[in-house]
Amino acid sequence: MKSTNRDLLVLSKKATLDPLELEHEVEQLHQLLYYTETIRNLSIASEIIDVNNFKIITKPHKIERFLRENNLKPFQFISNKN
Repeated sequence: MKSTNRDLLVLSKKATLDPLELEHEVEQLHQLLYYTETIRNLSIASEIIDVNNFKIITKPHKIERFLRENNLKPFQFISNKN
Protein backbone atom coordinates (compact mmCIF):
# COMPACT_ATOMS: atom_id res chain seq x y z
CA MET A 1 0.00 0.00 0.00
CA LYS A 2 1.39 3.35 -1.05
CA SER A 3 1.63 5.94 1.69
CA THR A 4 0.19 9.28 0.66
CA ASN A 5 0.31 12.70 2.23
CA ARG A 6 -3.12 13.69 3.47
CA ASP A 7 -4.51 16.38 5.64
CA LEU A 8 -6.50 14.59 8.31
CA LEU A 9 -8.17 16.11 11.31
CA VAL A 10 -8.15 13.55 14.12
CA LEU A 11 -10.34 14.32 17.10
CA SER A 12 -10.02 12.44 20.36
CA LYS A 13 -11.87 12.42 23.64
CA LYS A 14 -8.54 12.29 25.45
CA ALA A 15 -6.86 15.57 26.36
CA THR A 16 -3.46 14.35 25.18
CA LEU A 17 -2.51 11.52 22.86
CA ASP A 18 0.73 9.62 22.89
CA PRO A 19 2.53 10.24 19.55
CA LEU A 20 2.62 6.50 18.86
CA GLU A 21 -1.08 6.25 19.58
CA LEU A 22 -1.80 9.13 17.21
CA GLU A 23 0.37 7.59 14.49
CA HIS A 24 -1.50 4.30 14.89
CA GLU A 25 -4.87 6.07 14.52
CA VAL A 26 -3.70 7.92 11.40
CA GLU A 27 -2.39 4.68 9.87
CA GLN A 28 -5.72 2.94 10.50
CA LEU A 29 -7.58 5.86 8.89
CA HIS A 30 -5.24 5.72 5.92
CA GLN A 31 -5.86 1.98 5.46
CA LEU A 32 -9.61 2.49 5.66
CA LEU A 33 -9.61 5.34 3.14
CA TYR A 34 -7.19 3.57 0.78
CA TYR A 35 -9.69 0.79 0.11
CA THR A 36 -12.82 2.92 0.07
CA GLU A 37 -11.58 5.81 -2.10
CA THR A 38 -11.35 3.83 -5.32
CA ILE A 39 -12.78 4.98 -8.64
CA ARG A 40 -15.03 1.90 -8.64
CA ASN A 41 -16.63 2.85 -5.33
CA LEU A 42 -16.91 6.48 -6.42
CA SER A 43 -18.66 5.47 -9.64
CA ILE A 44 -21.15 3.31 -7.71
CA ALA A 45 -21.99 6.12 -5.29
CA SER A 46 -22.27 8.87 -7.92
CA GLU A 47 -24.24 9.80 -10.98
CA ILE A 48 -23.51 12.19 -13.82
CA ILE A 49 -26.04 14.88 -14.66
CA ASP A 50 -25.51 15.96 -18.27
CA VAL A 51 -27.54 19.10 -18.85
CA ASN A 52 -26.31 19.38 -22.46
CA ASN A 53 -28.00 16.12 -23.49
CA PHE A 54 -30.70 16.10 -20.78
CA LYS A 55 -29.40 12.78 -19.38
CA ILE A 56 -28.61 11.28 -16.02
CA ILE A 57 -25.91 8.62 -16.28
CA THR A 58 -26.05 5.99 -13.54
CA LYS A 59 -24.14 3.02 -15.00
CA PRO A 60 -20.85 2.62 -13.10
CA HIS A 61 -18.72 1.76 -16.14
CA LYS A 62 -19.91 4.88 -17.98
CA ILE A 63 -19.27 7.02 -14.90
CA GLU A 64 -15.72 5.60 -14.63
CA ARG A 65 -15.09 6.48 -18.27
CA PHE A 66 -16.51 9.96 -17.69
CA LEU A 67 -14.29 10.54 -14.64
CA ARG A 68 -11.16 9.49 -16.51
CA GLU A 69 -11.76 11.95 -19.38
CA ASN A 70 -9.61 15.05 -19.37
CA ASN A 71 -11.81 17.25 -21.56
CA LEU A 72 -15.09 17.67 -19.75
CA LYS A 73 -17.86 19.71 -21.31
CA PRO A 74 -19.61 22.56 -19.49
CA PHE A 75 -22.81 21.73 -17.62
CA GLN A 76 -21.86 18.15 -16.78
CA PHE A 77 -22.05 17.55 -13.05
CA ILE A 78 -21.05 14.75 -10.70
CA SER A 79 -23.72 14.21 -8.07
CA ASN A 80 -23.44 11.94 -5.05
CA LYS A 81 -26.45 9.62 -4.69
CA ASN A 82 -26.40 9.98 -0.93
